[in-house]
Amino acid sequence: MTDPLQLPYEYSQRGDLIIGDVVAQYGCVFEEATYTENPGSMELDGLIVTPKNYQHVLSFVFAVKEINENAKILPNISLGFQTFDGYFNARMTHQDTLKLLSSWERIVPNYNCNKTKNLIAVVGGLNSEMALHIATVLNFYKIPQIAYCVFAPVSNVKIQLPSFYRMVPNEEFQYTGIVRLLWHFQWTWVGIIATDDDPGEKFVHTLTPLLFQHGICVAHIEKTPALYQVLNAFHSFQSVLLVANSIANSNVRLFVVNADLQTINALKWLIHIYEISEGITKKFMGILWIMTAHWDFSSQTELRGFDMNIFQGALSFTIHSNQVQDFTKFLRRVCPHLQQEDGFIRVFWEQAFNCVLSNSDENKGRNDACTGEERLDSLPGIIFEMTMTGQSYSIYNAVYAIAHTLHQISSSRQKRRAMESRRWDLSNLQPWKFHPFLRSISFNNTAGDLIFFNENGEIAAGFDIINWVTLPNKTFIRVKVGRMDPQVLPGSEFTINEEAITWPNMVNQEPPRAMCNDHCHPGYSKKKTEGAPFCCYSCSLCPEEKISDQKDMDDCFECPQDQYPNKNHDECISKLLNYLSFTNYLGITLASWALFLSLTTALVLGIFIKNQNTPMVRANNRDLTYLLLISLLLCFLCSLLFIGQPHKVTCNLRQPAFGIIFSVAVSCVLAKTITVVVAFTATKPGTQMRKWVGKRLANSILISCSLIQISICAVWLCIAPPFPHFDTDTLVEEIIVECNEGSVTMFYLVLGYLGFLAIVSFTMAFLARKLPDSFNEAKFITFSMLVFCGVWLSFVPSYLSSKGKYMVAVEIFSILASSVGLLSCIFFPKCFIIILRPELNTKHQLIRK
Repeated sequence: MTDPLQLPYEYSQRGDLIIGDVVAQYGCVFEEATYTENPGSMELDGLIVTPKNYQHVLSFVFAVKEINENAKILPNISLGFQTFDGYFNARMTHQDTLKLLSSWERIVPNYNCNKTKNLIAVVGGLNSEMALHIATVLNFYKIPQIAYCVFAPVSNVKIQLPSFYRMVPNEEFQYTGIVRLLWHFQWTWVGIIATDDDPGEKFVHTLTPLLFQHGICVAHIEKTPALYQVLNAFHSFQSVLLVANSIANSNVRLFVVNADLQTINALKWLIHIYEISEGITKKFMGILWIMTAHWDFSSQTELRGFDMNIFQGALSFTIHSNQVQDFTKFLRRVCPHLQQEDGFIRVFWEQAFNCVLSNSDENKGRNDACTGEERLDSLPGIIFEMTMTGQSYSIYNAVYAIAHTLHQISSSRQKRRAMESRRWDLSNLQPWKFHPFLRSISFNNTAGDLIFFNENGEIAAGFDIINWVTLPNKTFIRVKVGRMDPQVLPGSEFTINEEAITWPNMVNQEPPRAMCNDHCHPGYSKKKTEGAPFCCYSCSLCPEEKISDQKDMDDCFECPQDQYPNKNHDECISKLLNYLSFTNYLGITLASWALFLSLTTALVLGIFIKNQNTPMVRANNRDLTYLLLISLLLCFLCSLLFIGQPHKVTCNLRQPAFGIIFSVAVSCVLAKTITVVVAFTATKPGTQMRKWVGKRLANSILISCSLIQISICAVWLCIAPPFPHFDTDTLVEEIIVECNEGSVTMFYLVLGYLGFLAIVSFTMAFLARKLPDSFNEAKFITFSMLVFCGVWLSFVPSYLSSKGKYMVAVEIFSILASSVGLLSCIFFPKCFIIILRPELNTKHQLIRK
C-alpha cells in the first residue's frame, strides 16, 4: 500500500488499555492532489499554529495521569494513550483514526500485530467535520467516540452514529439561548457571520428561522471564505477584501458569529488584511460580537500583533466548565526537556515563546534561543491560559467518563467471576459491550460537577454566557454574566446579569442599540412601515384613552377603570373619588345652609310654642302648624344625608327619607288648606259640612296622604333598593361615587306623588285665597306652593343634566329652596305679627276684622 503522509506531531504512552485522542492544534494548508501523481507526495504548503489548543493535549494527559495515580479507579490497570493531530484536514483525520486502530509502528487496517495495543475508546474531534471523519471509521468497529464539538456532525446521531457521544449539551439549547439573549436586550437588527461551507450553511439555515419567529431581522449574512483561501489572499485579494469591506461598512453593529476556529481565524485575517490595505484601524471597533460555544479567545502566532480590543465586550456561549484542582500546578511543571515523548511541545514552545530550542538545527547561529525554562504563566491569554478552557474541560470529563465506565464494568464482572474463581481481564472486553455502561454512566468529577449523558448521548448540562473584557497586556478576563440551563424549572432556563456586562469601547456602559430605527418611547406604539423589513417601524402617539408604559410596545392599552392616562400617555393615574364631601367648598356651603335653616325653623317652632295660646297660633290648627314646622326641620336636616361618601345605609335612607318627610310636610299644608275651606263652607246656613270641622278631617288627610308615600317607599326598598355605585366612565379623571337609585321608576314615582300633593295643595289654596284674612292663611299657602312647584319643576331637567357631586348639589338645593319657600311664605308673616306687631295678635282685632 502507499505510505501515508508522515507528520511528526503525536504523543503516546503505553498501558493496559489505550484511549485514543485526535486534537486540532495545527492547521495545514496542503497542495491540492491530482490523479496524475502519487498522493503520497503531498507536501505542506504552510503550518498554522494555534498554541492555545495545546492545552487540549495537556488536559487529556493530565486526566490519564490522575486516573493512573488514583487507587480507587481501575486498580491494577494502567491507562495509556495515543494522541494525534488532525490538522483540520479530512485525509489526516482519517489517517490518524487508522493509526489508532493499528499497531504502534505501522498502519495495517483491520490487523493489530500481537495485540500490543488494546484501543478501548477515542476522544475527538474539535469540530463537527473532524468528529464525522473519525466516526465514519470507528463506527464500523463500534468503538466508542466521545467528541467535544458543539454541533452534531449529522442530524440524527444515535441512529446514524450509534457509537458516537458528545461531551457538550445539545446545540438546540445554544440556538434558544442566542434568541433569548437577543430578545432580552431587544436587539432586532443583527448580522450573521459563518464560513462558506456546509457547517456554516447549516448554522445560518437553522438560526435564521428562529430569529424571524421572534421578530428579529437578519439584516446581513456574510459568508467568509475558508481559512486557506484567506491565507492565499494574494490569489484572490479583491474577493477577500470585498468580504471584509462588506462587514466593516455594514449598517449592522451586532453580529452573531458561528465561532468555530476556522471562522474566527478567517475573520481575524479578514480584519487584518482590511486594516493593512485600507489603513483604517478603528473600523471594526464598537461592533458587538455574539459568539457560539466554539469560541475561545486565541490567536495563531502569526497574529500576535492583532488588536484584540476589536472583541472587547463580546458575549459568548461556552460549555459549562469548572476549575480543576492541581491542573494549574501541572501546567507549571510542563517543560520540553522533561517531556521528550511529547511530539507537540517543540513547535508549541517555539511558536508560543517566539524562540528556537537549543537542540534544534534551526538554532545554529541564532540569538533567540529557548532555554526550556520559560514559564507558561508568562504567556498572554490569547496564546495560552493557565486555567482549563471549556474544550479542555470537556476532554478531561471525557477521559474520566471512559475510566468510570471501565471501572463499573470491571466491578460488575469481577463479582460474577469471583463466584467462578477465575481471573478476569479487561483486555477481553469487546467494544460493543462498552456502550450500555457508557450510556448510563453518572459520576461527580473532581470539580464537583455531575456528569452523565442524556438519551441522545450528549452531556446533560447547559451553556454559560461569558463577557470578554480585554486588557492592554494582550490578555483578557472572563466574566460569567448568564446561563442557559435546560435542567432548571421551565421559565427559569435563561438568566442574564446586565450590571456585570462590560460593553464595547465605542459604546457607553449601556446595552448597545441594534435596531433599524429608534425606540418608540412610552406614550407611543409601533406602527408598521410599508415596504420596510418587518422589524422596522415608525412610532404613533397613543389615543386619548390609552397608554404605553414601555419602549417599543406593539399597541397601546387602556388603563384600569379606576385610573386614567396622564398627559404624556405613558402612565396611569389613579382617579379621584367624585362625591359631595363635607370638606368640599360646595359641601360646606350647603351643609352650613342646612344647619342654619334648621336652627331658623327650630327658632320659629320655639316662637309658636311660646305663643301657643295667642289667637294667631290657635286660629289655624295649632297641632298641624307644629307638625309642619317639625317636618320642615327634618327636611333641612335630611339634606345632610346627601353629603359625604355614599354607603349602603345612607343610600337606603336618602330618597325614602326625603320623600316621606316632604310628603308629611305637604300633607300638613294640604290639611290646613282643606280645613280652612271646610270651615268657611260650614258657616253657611243649612250646610252638611259642620260635621267635618275639627281635627278629625285634618288628621285623616295627613295620615292617608303620608301612608301612600310610605307604602311607595317600602315597596321601593323591597324590590330594588338604592345602592352605592362607582361610575368610572362618565368623567375621565374622576370616579363618581353615587347612589344608584336601584329602580328609576320608583324614584320618579316618589317625586310624582310629591308633585301631585303639591299641585292639589296649590289648587285648594288658590281657590281659598279670597276668604277673610283674619281666619285664612290660604294666600300664604298659595305663594308657598307656587315656590315649591316652581323649584321641583326646574329640578328635573337640572338633575338630569348634572353629573357627580353637582347632581347631588342640585337635589340638596331643591330640598332647601322648597323648604325655605314653605317656611318663609307661611310662617314669616305670622312671626312678624307675633314679635313686632303683638297688638294685632288679639281676639278683639280678629273679631273686628
